[in-house]
Amino acid sequence: MAIIHTRIDDRLIHGQVASMWTNQLGATRIMVVDDKAAFDDMVKTSLKLATPYGVALSVLPIEKAASRIIANAYEGQRVFMIVRAPNTLLRLVELGVKIKEVNVGNLTHTEGRIKISNQVSVTDEEVKDFYKLKAAGVEVSLQLTPNNQREDFMKVVEQATK
Repeated sequence: MAIIHTRIDDRLIHGQVASMWTNQLGATRIMVVDDKAAFDDMVKTSLKLATPYGVALSVLPIEKAASRIIANAYEGQRVFMIVRAPNTLLRLVELGVKIKEVNVGNLTHTEGRIKISNQVSVTDEEVKDFYKLKAAGVEVSLQLTPNNQREDFMKVVEQATK
């Protein structure tokens, strides 16, 4: 499988992703899977500008991404997949995409969200989605940058929602 790392980050591509994660992983392609971004030319242009030089970019809606991944369209490439929210990843799994692990990087705190860490806040619905991902065999970790300690996201959620 060409996907070397999967991340949930509501900022999609930004400084940490572009400079730290992409370099650390040796990614040759960033794949943003997001229905909204895939159909918004301004967002796609912004994502392209944020993508490091020499790294390819795909911005795809969920179903097209699933079909391309399943068809091994990126064989021989080192693909770093980024989604905005856990429901996107859950939909990919439901469509047959095999995902072993996902790293949660940033889910912005806004009113009505449960603060899990300094960088991650979730809704009740997202918590349910994370449990569904776990039940599907996806290991979920919390790690802002490659230099930060990796934590078991589900344990952090359980502690924060007691």
